[in-house]
Amino acid sequence: MKTGLFFGSFNPIHIGHLAIANYMLEFTDLDELCMVISPQNPFKTQANLLNEYDRMKMVEIAIGNNSRFSVSDIEFHLPKPSYTIDTLTYLSERYPSKQFVLLIGTDNLEYFHKWKNYEEILKKYKLIVYPRPGSGLGKYANYKNIQLVNAPLIEISSSFIRESIKSGKNIQHFLPASVYDYIRNNHLYEK
Repeated sequence: MKTGLFFGSFNPIHIGHLAIANYMLEFTDLDELCMVISPQNPFKTQANLLNEYDRMKMVEIAIGNNSRFSVSDIEFHLPKPSYTIDTLTYLSERYPSKQFVLLIGTDNLEYFHKWKNYEEILKKYKLIVYPRPGSGLGKYANYKNIQLVNAPLIEISSSFIRESIKSGKNIQHFLPASVYDYIRNNHLYEK
């Protein structure tokens, strides 16, 4: 079984994340897709990072009962900060019958050489890369384990969502309705 791993803070999950995830399932050879909630990205500060359980709950709400999607809290239980290679190694050992594929945007690929043990990731795992505004494959353009997909460019960010909520803007159409309701009912990102 080919399982795509879509890592992220999902702070919060929005329609851009879901559109990319849906594209990956429908236009690549993935059988399933798992959204892996990152408690702390080593390249980002923790400022404005909602607690991991609220972020996970929003992803669960967003994916609903779609059997091809799942959410994982595996990185909640691994040493922090989270390093992708450690998570991939753990999952590969725990689920040897699954073939894990890393899903990332071209914006992340630009500094991929700074990831812990990035050479090992490139050697052992396939990467499916989706376009992000203002970035490309760069030096990884001809690498055998990297596949660029022609997914639509999505220019929505979680930081835009957070700032808009903080400013009192109505951004309900940028989020699944159930996630928007969860954020409003719990007064998240308002301060």
